[in-house]
Amino acid sequence: MSKDSIAVPQNGGGAALSNSTLFADIRALFKGPVLIANVLPVFTGFWLALYFTGASINDYWDLFWLTIIGSTLVMAGALVINNWYDVDIDTVMDRTKHRPTVTGHFSLKLVLTIGITLSILGFILLLFTTIEAAIYALVGWVTYCFLYTMWSKRRYTLNTVIGSVSGAVTPLIGWTAIESGFHIIPIILALILFIFQMPHTFAIAIKKYDEYKAARVAMLPVVYGLEMTKRQMVVYIACLLPLPFYLAPLGTTFVVLATLLNIGWLAVSIYGFFTKNDLKWAHVNFLYSVNYITILFLMMIIVTMPAFR
Repeated sequence: MSKDSIAVPQNGGGAALSNSTLFADIRALFKGPVLIANVLPVFTGFWLALYFTGASINDYWDLFWLTIIGSTLVMAGALVINNWYDVDIDTVMDRTKHRPTVTGHFSLKLVLTIGITLSILGFILLLFTTIEAAIYALVGWVTYCFLYTMWSKRRYTLNTVIGSVSGAVTPLIGWTAIESGFHIIPIILALILFIFQMPHTFAIAIKKYDEYKAARVAMLPVVYGLEMTKRQMVVYIACLLPLPFYLAPLGTTFVVLATLLNIGWLAVSIYGFFTKNDLKWAHVNFLYSVNYITILFLMMIIVTMPAFR
């Protein structure tokens, strides 16, 4: 379907939007919670690179702001382009029908312009850090915008695997602004994020099963059913179990707490085979996954704080 052929409600004859509506529209356009969740791993990667190289953040404030602002703009641009492209299926799904691309508060042409402009500005800023950081950002952007949004999302259940790549590069962007990415720490961080996104996304897909089915998006539970999805969730979460041990340089406290988080998530997922309320279980799994990744990356920062003066 052509983007120009999509009928969306208009905003009342061009009347000015209230401040609250405008803020809500901007938040929806940039997918605020998703954007914030992706900035944290960038910061963590940068922070840990300083820690493991023995550098002081006081000597890298300019590089820090270039990295954080640049990566945020690139990710925001990708998310906006995703909104622009997905407007047709967003009109079908309850969870997305209030986005400004659907309501008509922002024109599709304006949204695309914003997405491209933010992306370009972000890449320019990242080029003032290191080429490697800019390359990782480019990999994430291309994967999310083209390989995920425009190619695989509506066609293949592997869309979740492909989309997970874009989230996995975020700590590598932060780390490589300081040091080469060929180091066990940023590689493990990327693996954690890649694997985490699979059960996290599957939980969302189960919660919004009817909406994804109506929009004809090829999510795993829609195509292969809940039992297959539950089995894959358990497998992916089990794959997280050994990863904290590769982060042993962060200390025993971190390894123990991360392992307990992994075991807890595995237990929650296994319970899915015995529950009679799949929607409630999927919601609990979703909440656990969000808190899991936030706590894990915040712990990495906290346990290394004493090293900085």
